Amino acid sequence: MLLWQSAWALLPIEHWSEPSGAQVWLVHSPAIPMVDVQIDFDAGSRRDPAAQAGLASAAAMMSAKGVQADGDAPALDENALGQAWADLGASLDAGADRDALSFSLRSLTEPDLLARAAQLAAREIGQPSLDAGVWTSERARWQASLREADTRPGTIASKAYAAAVYGGQSYGQRPSAQTLDAIGIADMQAWRAHYLQACRARVSIVGAVDRAQAQTLVQTLLSRLPQQDAGGCAPLPAVPDAQPLKTAEQESIPFHSAQAHVLIGQPGIKRSDPDFLALLVGNHILGGGSFTSRLMQQVREQRGLSYSVGSGFSPGLNVGAFTVALQTRPDQAKEAVRVTREVIAKFVADGPTEAELRAAKDNLIGGFALRIDSNRKLLGNVANIAWNGLPLDYLDHWTERVQALTLPDVRAAMQRTLQPERMVTVIVGGQP
Repeated sequence: MLLWQSAWALLPIEHWSEPSGAQVWLVHSPAIPMVDVQIDFDAGSRRDPAAQAGLASAAAMMSAKGVQADGDAPALDENALGQAWADLGASLDAGADRDALSFSLRSLTEPDLLARAAQLAAREIGQPSLDAGVWTSERARWQASLREADTRPGTIASKAYAAAVYGGQSYGQRPSAQTLDAIGIADMQAWRAHYLQACRARVSIVGAVDRAQAQTLVQTLLSRLPQQDAGGCAPLPAVPDAQPLKTAEQESIPFHSAQAHVLIGQPGIKRSDPDFLALLVGNHILGGGSFTSRLMQQVREQRGLSYSVGSGFSPGLNVGAFTVALQTRPDQAKEAVRVTREVIAKFVADGPTEAELRAAKDNLIGGFALRIDSNRKLLGNVANIAWNGLPLDYLDHWTERVQALTLPDVRAAMQRTLQPERMVTVIVGGQP
């Protein structure tokens, strides 16, 4: 760990604003002649209109289905685009999660290859063909996949749970055949024009490029997006958070299956919550630490009520859920739920023991170096800093901040956040 910390000290994060308004975070890592780039826009599914759930994901997916002609460069369909990337030995991936629509580029840094990869990526980011016929086919495949997923108990449980925890908040929205039918090419074009502007980009870069090279790369990548005008980039409206639950709720959904699926939880925290690290450690002890966690010990090891059980927070730009998940025999579901609730309530009331806290710290700190042992993993950490407005030296002080947490810190954070008496419980497939 000391060796790793010394190495990390040689890899500071540089941060600056481009004339376009784009924000850039760079780690110059010259050991391998490769660069990884992630471009994030505040255009994730939390901004989907409820009647068009899936719009952000559709816009991301369709960016890889072909690009328009550009000067002397011909239009490319999906197959030709894939071949072009293969010829370069590079890749560009696009996707949308709850908060962001993101593009991820990987390329060698040999100057000619990188320049060609950046030009091709710029076309895919800013000039996708958005062919109506292709969308019709892709939508049909997506709808068929959703219909098949809706026959599984896990999907049924997760949809019911999301609706109960988030209410009408957009983190609880899920695409359906009906919402996909409401999405057309014009909707994607309007979505992109509104959200995918150069001034809204947050660009994270890790690799063998210096600041000057990074600036050229960013300018090329964003060159075909709408640029900042004299008035600047108008701020996007805030997205409301899910409201705290007022009472406990339980929903039991009949389903013939070998295992009952159980989800228990509530709205949790935003990623910006000052208790984030205390809750990370607390949850590691409660249910996030695999076989060492209290839930695993009490529910599986001592009572044999479940093969696995775990808990976790899913914080984002908005409040994400705290969730306990397990599967058990249908005839054991009621008992498994009872024991799980008791473990949660006792942990929130009393907090961890000194031995549990010490073991959790050792495990988390000991495994921290593995989170940044490749450029791609390091990029994820830099993008986390960029996206959530964390200090540039966040990683430098992560271990000491975890080490400094005390029993009262962890107990107070869990008590401020969790209300065991007001959690949602969803059981799919349990015996009545």
